[in-house]
Amino acid sequence: MSSNLAVYTETARGTEQGQDEIVMQHASLVKRIAYHLMSRLPSCVQVEDLIQAGMIGLLEASKNYDPDQGASFETYAGIRIRGSMLDEIRKGDWAPRSLHRKVREISQAIREIEGEQGRDARDAEVAARLELSLNEYHQVLQDANSHHILSFEDLPSKDSGMTDGLSGKIAGPLESLMEDDTRSLLARAIDTLPERERLVMALYYDEELNLRETGEVLGVSESRVCQIHSQAMIRLRARVAQIIEGDA
Repeated sequence: MSSNLAVYTETARGTEQGQDEIVMQHASLVKRIAYHLMSRLPSCVQVEDLIQAGMIGLLEASKNYDPDQGASFETYAGIRIRGSMLDEIRKGDWAPRSLHRKVREISQAIREIEGEQGRDARDAEVAARLELSLNEYHQVLQDANSHHILSFEDLPSKDSGMTDGLSGKIAGPLESLMEDDTRSLLARAIDTLPERERLVMALYYDEELNLRETGEVLGVSESRVCQIHSQAMIRLRARVAQIIEGDA
């Protein structure tokens, strides 16, 4: 038995003391996830609110975790913690409806242009299709990233959602197959992104660099990375939809 499972087995027997110990041991995980999310959020969001929501997710994870399912507690808890924080953020969604509409319009424009041209849609082409100046288009991308988390949970899926089957319990065999299918679908879509957008996604999600650190690697400003990230997520939305339609 791994040290992680041993600690859990010894302490998390459904007792209040065991749950307190689990929270103390993994409080740093909650803070790390909270500060990673904060790098994408406007200043009106308080990190303390995210940490509080994350602690609730950690407590739920300590009650529901089943070590016999094979996943590490850190992995399971991380999903529940992040899900709790995202739920808290969505409760106070500050993005105006007009911004949501513009993001949908950008995604549709990208699909149309790439369907017509057979290549990646360029910023100038998307802006022209939407009758926006290039600066206005980039501002929409900036606003989309600053006012609303553009995340994998927002992408269309063959199933009901990216995290279904994970938010409440460790997935069983059927849920695992659905999750694997969704991950495969997403991986296919990411592989079709332009090189710079793929690099931003890798640095941001795999290496867990924040926007400023990603900009330093790429040699561009933080605001430009913000735009590239938004562009990548919106393009992914269009690409995933295309793949789903093609597989249907």
